[in-house]
This record gives sequence, structure tokens and C-alpha cells, in this order.
Amino acid sequence: MVKKAPRRTAERILEVTLELFNRFGEPNVSTTLISAELGISPGNLYYHYPAKDELINSLFERYERSLSELLNASDGVRNVEDAWFFMHSLFETIWAYRFLYRDLNDLLSKNRMLETHFQAVLKNKSRAIRTLLAGMSRSGAVNIEAREVEPTAQCMVVVLTYWLSFEYVRDPRHALEPDNAQQALMRGAHHVLNLLAPYLEAGQRQHLLQLTGAYSPPT
Repeated sequence: MVKKAPRRTAERILEVTLELFNRFGEPNVSTTLISAELGISPGNLYYHYPAKDELINSLFERYERSLSELLNASDGVRNVEDAWFFMHSLFETIWAYRFLYRDLNDLLSKNRMLETHFQAVLKNKSRAIRTLLAGMSRSGAVNIEAREVEPTAQCMVVVLTYWLSFEYVRDPRHALEPDNAQQALMRGAHHVLNLLAPYLEAGQRQHLLQLTGAYSPPT
């Protein structure tokens, strides 16, 4: 019988590290805890990732790639329903790497790579939101003056970036637990798209209310 090849240790390390970071927060997870959770020696961990920052950077690179692919889909958004599912997918990606947002200020203060690359993430988010607004404007779903596009896009990016902090403050003990993911994602999509409400065509505004009523639990 041919034995199934074991998963590469480096891959397993990243998966377990992400789970621990998301659960406890990066500052509260040591490399000793990671190696213990994996059942490997600290030396084996250091062989693959000689420093904790290398674990953080590797996870961030994965997040950045996933986010970039998703943001590129903003040019296909034409109406409220497209925007709803786009935002929900965006929040799912952020949730999967939520430790980055939970501990954002601390991480940026300690890690130069994250400091520079996260600025690029913000620029890419802003670009994607402007593209989304342009597509919805062309289709007649929104009516927004040119001078209002940039501040509206920036407000949407602020909510995208600090939504998890808001969720955490609301309920520090439970907000970021997996069981609360769907409710948090729905609230996030609602918060962002509500910023478009003043600019939505009447039928689209009504459709947004229907979507939020159907999918969003009470806050």
C-alpha cells in the first residue's frame, strides 16, 4: 500500500499559528505555545521559521494575496446585491486573518514589513471601493457627485479596517470566536453598505433594506 505523503511541516506550522493567533491574539501566543500545540520541538519550529516575525509575515503575505484577488472583483459590482456579496466575501477574508486587525496597531509598531505593506492594503481597498462606486454609478444604482466619491470611499475603508475593533469592544470575550463569525460578517457588510444609502436609487435602497432584513441578525 502506498502511504499518503504527510503534509509539509512548514504548512502545518502556519495553519496552527493562524488558528492560535486568531483565537488568543498574536501578542499572547509564543513560539513555545505554537510548538507545543503542534507536538514538535522548538528547534523544529525554528528550522522552518527562525523568528516569530517570519510567521507573521508569511501569514500576512497569504492574506495580502487573497485580498488582492478579491479586490480585483470590484469591477464586476453593478448593483446592491453584487455589492452585498462582494462585501460579505471581503469580510470573510478579513475574518480568516482577523488577528491582523485585532492587534493591528501593536503589529504595525513592531513590524516594518507590515507597516509598509498595510499602507498598500489601504490603497488597494480605496481603489477597489472607487471602482465599485464607478460601476454602480454607470449602471444607475447610485447617484453620487464626483466630489463625494473620495470621502465616501475613505469612510467605507475606515469601516472595513476598524470593524473588527468595534466588534471586539462590543463583546471582548466572545466577539472574535468562530461561532460569532456569520453575525459579525453580516453586521460588517451592513455597516459599510449603509454608507451608500443616501446615494442609492430608490429601488436599490429598498433592496438593501430587504437584504439587511433577510440576512442580518439584530445588533
